[in-house]
Amino acid sequence: MEALRAIEGWGAGTAAAGVALVDAVVATHGPSDAELPWASVTKLLTGLAILVALEEGTVDLDEPAGPPGSTVRHLLAHASGLPFEGATPIGPPGRRRIYSNEGFRVLGEHLAMRAEMPFAQYVRAAVCEPLGLALDPEGHPGAGMHASLDDVLAFGRELLAPTLVAPETHDEMVAVQFPGLDGVLPDFGRFKPLDWGLGVELKGDKAPHWSGSRTTPATFGHFGGSGTFIWVDPELGAACAALTTREFGEWAKEAWPRLSDAVYAELAP
Repeated sequence: MEALRAIEGWGAGTAAAGVALVDAVVATHGPSDAELPWASVTKLLTGLAILVALEEGTVDLDEPAGPPGSTVRHLLAHASGLPFEGATPIGPPGRRRIYSNEGFRVLGEHLAMRAEMPFAQYVRAAVCEPLGLALDPEGHPGAGMHASLDDVLAFGRELLAPTLVAPETHDEMVAVQFPGLDGVLPDFGRFKPLDWGLGVELKGDKAPHWSGSRTTPATFGHFGGSGTFIWVDPELGAACAALTTREFGEWAKEAWPRLSDAVYAELAP
């Protein structure tokens, strides 16, 4: 895809981007096997591991986890009241959408406790091995994983057509959790509401949006501070991802939507 060549102008030491459909990877550009930081895209994989644990009966979405009054569902949806970093809540659960790395650290600990095994060991067995991912799930459950573009595209195909969880569980993942909560999407500003699913950001009616202007409101995904993103548009039937070694900044706010719109134009002219 010609659109993917845009990453050559992103000023990153290393950059790779690609597009996948349900049944195949359409195209990649850059070193697709290079291990690069996922940063907060990590949260998607942790979220899926929690949903696998839900179906196994290891956890329940509405069981207590985190601060008093918070549940696993609150933590996945950034509604627990925990701040970006730090263990002291800055609000009660269910009042605001407060984006929280801390919430995913707590989720990792909670899953390890309930599964009676280390977090990374569970994720490896529940997600990485079944999907054939070379990803090593050691590190912070909200921001610490590293893996290749090949892995993130394989993961994107799973998010398009789930094999690890039932369709109704996937539907719950991409449904708005705690509707109506306002919040700040890091580095993009305040949204009223800031809709979120179970570990995934939901595009909805947000504009402007990092996934571009052409992706549909059903689009979901995540971006990370390492210049990394993946979006999944179920109506288009495609996932698009990019991994870089350039820290997120103003460049990404311009480059990501432009790339995404160009990808969309090639897939659905």
